[in-house]
Formats: sequence, C-alpha cells, structure tokens
Amino acid sequence: MVRRLRHTEKGGWQWWVLAGIVALVAVLSVVTVFVAQHKHRHKGGSSSSSSSSSSSPISGGKIPPANAQPPAASVSYPPSQDSGGTVYAKYAEPLKISLQFFDIQKSGKLPPDNPIEWRGDSALSDGSDAHVDLSGGMYDAGDYIKFGFPMAFTATILSWSILEYRKEYTATQQLHSVTGSLKWITDYLIKAHASENELYFQVGSPRLDHACWERAEKMDTARPSFKLDPSHPGTEVAAETSAAMAAASLVFRNDDPSYAQTLLSHATQLFAFADKHRGSYTASFPSDQLYYNSTGFEDELLWAASWMFYATKDSKYLAYATGKLAQLSAGWEKAPAWFSWDDKKPGIQVLLSRHYLFEPEESDVMVRSSLVKYGKTAEHLVCAFLPQSPTASTNRSTGGLLWVSQRNAVQHAVGSAFLAVVYADYLSSSGVKQFRCSGNSFAAKDLRAFAASQADYILGENPMSKSYLVGYGANFPQQLHHREASIPLDAATGCKDGFRWLHASAPNPHVATGALVGGPFQNDSYSDLRDNTMQNEATTYNSAAMSALLVALYANGPILPTAL
Repeated sequence: MVRRLRHTEKGGWQWWVLAGIVALVAVLSVVTVFVAQHKHRHKGGSSSSSSSSSSSPISGGKIPPANAQPPAASVSYPPSQDSGGTVYAKYAEPLKISLQFFDIQKSGKLPPDNPIEWRGDSALSDGSDAHVDLSGGMYDAGDYIKFGFPMAFTATILSWSILEYRKEYTATQQLHSVTGSLKWITDYLIKAHASENELYFQVGSPRLDHACWERAEKMDTARPSFKLDPSHPGTEVAAETSAAMAAASLVFRNDDPSYAQTLLSHATQLFAFADKHRGSYTASFPSDQLYYNSTGFEDELLWAASWMFYATKDSKYLAYATGKLAQLSAGWEKAPAWFSWDDKKPGIQVLLSRHYLFEPEESDVMVRSSLVKYGKTAEHLVCAFLPQSPTASTNRSTGGLLWVSQRNAVQHAVGSAFLAVVYADYLSSSGVKQFRCSGNSFAAKDLRAFAASQADYILGENPMSKSYLVGYGANFPQQLHHREASIPLDAATGCKDGFRWLHASAPNPHVATGALVGGPFQNDSYSDLRDNTMQNEATTYNSAAMSALLVALYANGPILPTAL
C-alpha cells in the first residue's frame, strides 16, 4: 500500500539501492535500449495549437443510455490534425485504455454490463455501522479503502476534461465511458453527504484493510465509516467534494437537468459547511488519518469557490476566489507549485485564467486586479514547465519527465502536462499569439509540445522503453500492486493466506487495464515488483489526470467556447 505523502519521503534506502542496480543494467544494455526506443516510437510529430474547430463543453453528443454497448475493440478514430497534416489520433487508443481502470476500481453493486469479468459486487454493506448506505464509489488504489478526498478530486478532474473536450470524447467514442465513471463517483458522493453539515469521507480502516490480501468480493473485514461534522471539521474534503459536484453539475446540466440541480444543491451546502466550520480533517482524526494527510485547506476553498462561480454564475463566489483568502493563499508571485490531490493552487491559477483571458473587461475593479494576478501566476507556472524557458524547473528525470517525488512520480508530470495543454488552448481560443518567460517568447504550440513529451514518455518513449500505462504497448508493468489483479479468480484465498499472491514471482493473472503506475525514479529506473509501492501502485486520480491529458492532446488545440 502506497503511503500518500505530498513531499518526497525520507528513507527508503533499499529502493535506492535497487534503483542503482536497475540503472547499471540499463547502462550495460544501452545499445539495446536505444534500438528499442526507436523501434517502439509512436508515430506523430510535434503538437500544434492551430485549429479552426470549435468545441462546446456543455453541448455536443447526447450521453448514451446506461445499457448502451461499449464500442468494439477495433475502432478507427477520426484523425485530429493541424493544418500541416500531423495526426494526433495516436492518443485515442491510450485514452480508451486509461478510462478502463475506473471500471476495475468500482465498489458496490456492479451494473449488468460490467465489462471486467474478474470483478463482481463488493462492500455492499458499507455504511451499515452508521446506518447509512455508503455502497458504491471507487476503491482508491491497490487496496479496498474508499478515501473521499482523492475520490472527489478524481471527479473534479474528469469533469474539467469533459467540459473542455466533450467533442473529443465523443469523437473517440469514450463519452459514455467517462461520464459513466464520473456519475458512479458523484452518485456515491451524494450518499456520503448525509445531511447539510455531515459528510462521510472514508470507508475502511488502513490498519484493518492492510492486514489482509484478498479479493474484494470475498472480504469480510470490518469497514468503519468516518464522518465530518461541525465538531469534526474537514474543510479540505468538504470543499473538494463541493468542487467535484459543482463541476459535475455543469457536465450533466443539459442531458440530465434534475440530476445536475441535485449535484449543485449538494455543492452549495458543502461549500457553506467547509467555509463555516474550518479545520483540517487530518487534525480532526489524528489517529485514523494515516493516508492523504493534508497540508492545508485554503487552496481547496478557493478551488471550490472557482467551480461554484462557473456552475452558478453568482459573482459572490468569484469575489470569494479573488478576495482576502486569495491574497494570502493563492500562491501569487511565489515559486510554482505542483498540481495534485493535495495542492490545488496551480489548478486555480489556470482555471481562473480562463475568466481572465475570455472576459478581460470584468467590471469589479478588485476582482479584475486579482484575476490579473491569477493570469500572471499561471503564466509563471507554465514557464516553469517548458524546458527551453529561462525559468524552467530543474525537477526532471534524466529522460525529461517532470519529477518531484520518488513516490508516485507520474502524478505531478501528468497533472502539470494537463494544465499546460488546457492553458495553451485558453491562449489559442482567446487569440493570444505568444507569452513571455523572462523575456523569451513562447506560443501555445510550445506548451502542447511539452505536454505531448510527458504523455509520450509515460507511454513508452523513455530510457527504459517502458509503458507505465498498464495494457498499453508491448512492455507495460506485469506486477501491479493491486490485490484484485494479483489473485486468481478461482483461488480459495482468505485474509492472511492471500499474502502469498503479494509475494508471488509470476505476473498478475489479471491485467488491470488503464492503471497508471507511480513511474520511474529520477534516474529513469523502474522496478516491476508487486511490493514496490513507490513505483508500482496505481490510483484513480492518476488515471483521471492521464485521461484528461490524452483527450486534450487528441483535441489538438480546439477553439474553446468563452464560457463554461
């Protein structure tokens, strides 16, 4: 089980020794690696932002019914290309693969058309200890805990990608898949928000869950429920859940207005709860909150206010997102942060730059002043991404991946690449031809090229010639740290004796298609071992960001509408 820490974890010297051995083998095999890199290189040139296509984030193809059949395995995707003929359809197939991980992670009563044959119903009695129905939702990673904080973040990122790139999801025949996964999460979040000032944020205990290695369908481990209320606040969780529901309400407001209004009502109540009863859930549950410890909740409040503004068009939320709290916590004129489940500041900077770029004539002087600061900070952020920029971040692997932490390294690379491509499309759509990084000029196409480089690295164009997306390419991880994938379907395995599957040397009997593993160390080395949780565990929010990045790259610089 991966320990979800925001910063680089200290210790873990054994893995550094292992990394050194892997790196030595890589050096001795340099010729083979070089050849493999070229042999498996994907087709397609550098990205361009020039496009005359339009994409409505709200209108577009109607969501297919729940019983619609998935597309056949062999699909010919319409090419997305620039005026020079460069085709970006290569991102359609990994997009389809990435989205499949959400079906694997589903908890509760699965639909009749469940496409994962080795998954079944599980955890149907979740919430029974609190006399609340908390079945459903998604397991976080390779274990069976339902963490509300990262689950809500997963929903927010999926919603953002649908709002900007609905047309592209439709073109790749993935709109049904992504909206279905999003609704699976938001249905659960509605249940979890039991009353106006009550939010269940976790089901399952890490201590109990991690004492077993078994299939979810057969587990009988106690699964306690954890609840936020005015006496036990959790501002960051309540605010992130508000952001998720507000963003999702925009996704569904045309196709299911009643459901969208339900989501928005919950989002409104949760924002008020988060703001009025301030406090970190880490402090409220110090002995139980072993994972996803928050480093602060101010960014989630600003993030939620931003999404509430787009969802309601109520200026009070924009005033909140640009007001006193923003002056203290928005990260203006500071070193760029890294977008993640814990730090939303980069996301806010890009999201509100949308309003700054598309509606520069904001009438409120104070709001406009803050939006200008958000816009400038977003520009500083993307300048740090570009390798050729004078202010480029040095946090990169030898092979060019943005690299911040040895544990789950890809999350920052994928999140940053998604922000880069979204910001590039905001620039193109608002008619901005170039921006400057310490005097040097860059264009939207440079940001798209950077984003494509991160995606291509993850998909196999790296010194290991390794695809970090399970199920994609010829050389992807075989021993994903994942209980369900590691245990044969017919195995008579209980809680304790199941650990033999954790330590088995054979590949997983089930391929967890779409899982995006933690990725390489800074020297680009990687060890495909099941107990290597630093590098070989996947999470739903990794897959959400990867799916968002891939659909944005497939879009190839659409002209976005000026309003969500």
